Amino acid sequence: GINAEYGKQWYQRRVREAVVSTQSTGNIILIKYINLYLNIYYTIVVKKYSGYCLNMDTNIKIIAGITTLVSISLATLFYFVSKKKRPVTLNPELKVPLKLIKREEINHDTRRFRFALPSPEHILGLPVGNHLSLIANINDEMVIRSYTPVSSDDDVGYMDLVIKVYFKDVHPKFPEGGKMTQYLEQMKIGDTIDVRGPKGKIHYVGCGKYEVQKKGKTHRVLGRKIGMIAGGSGITPMLQVAADILRIQPMIQKYTCCFANQTPDDILCRDIIESMVGDDRFHVWYTVDRAIQPDWQYDVGFVTSDMIAAHLPPPSPETAVMMCGPPPMIKVRLPAKPGETGLPRGFLDGILGCLFVISAILIVLQSFNFIVRM
Repeated sequence: GINAEYGKQWYQRRVREAVVSTQSTGNIILIKYINLYLNIYYTIVVKKYSGYCLNMDTNIKIIAGITTLVSISLATLFYFVSKKKRPVTLNPELKVPLKLIKREEINHDTRRFRFALPSPEHILGLPVGNHLSLIANINDEMVIRSYTPVSSDDDVGYMDLVIKVYFKDVHPKFPEGGKMTQYLEQMKIGDTIDVRGPKGKIHYVGCGKYEVQKKGKTHRVLGRKIGMIAGGSGITPMLQVAADILRIQPMIQKYTCCFANQTPDDILCRDIIESMVGDDRFHVWYTVDRAIQPDWQYDVGFVTSDMIAAHLPPPSPETAVMMCGPPPMIKVRLPAKPGETGLPRGFLDGILGCLFVISAILIVLQSFNFIVRM
């Protein structure tokens, strides 16, 4: 007969199946409701009455439970399908002007910019793994830069960008500073800037599944254990995927990130990162060029093979590793010293060379979500 442990296992299987099936249709909101109803079913039917199960007709109990679940789920599905979809802001063929409505100084050179979408009912409409372009006329020159928002389609009516401003006469190699970031720094509340997208060849569809566009074909990649190497503003596309995973995808077993910056004060989105660390599936390891804080508990220096071996998931058919950061970081291969870590050279080649082409493609994702609203 059925008992509490069997009921718990049945419940967990139904959650996984519900998430997978609804992910395939893009109806993400429905996942939350099915999960809620499964929780109610497990609490009321399985846990409460498991003590009577040996004296009950098991088949009747299972049929009644499944019938109730299916009825509620179908009713919920009909409700959301019948609702009008929220309007989407982004159009890959058109520039859309967005108004700056809020700005926040995070540190000496990092800002959070909030832009209003065309209406309070609009969502951005950016698939997870994609990015968008900001377009501005700066000193009679058309300047286009790519960024990944830290907001998602859960955030209705606005878009947030966290951007590091590259000021003039600060970096010797770039004495003029960043054209777009300094332009954003000078924007006043009420000013507008054009955006266009979505862009990008990588789409995280959920449940550890990626779609990568290469030479006109779609390649599907599976990764339930996800490792990421990020540098500077390259953390934002990583957070875009991480937020989607930690919110509604329990089948992802592990998500780890090695994040490199110049100093601890330069770490972008640290408040967002630290809030994710509360989920035991998420782990982050920092490394900086200069540790100016005496109590710094992480690494100093470049990302190394030892660091990768210690903090990223090991090679397996279910492991996916991605990299995003400034071009020098992408181009420089990490040294694999035989006998130093026991990490196979082929693994490093796979990570940093061409693992499902993400290393090359993610360079353009320089600075956060695909949720289809019903």
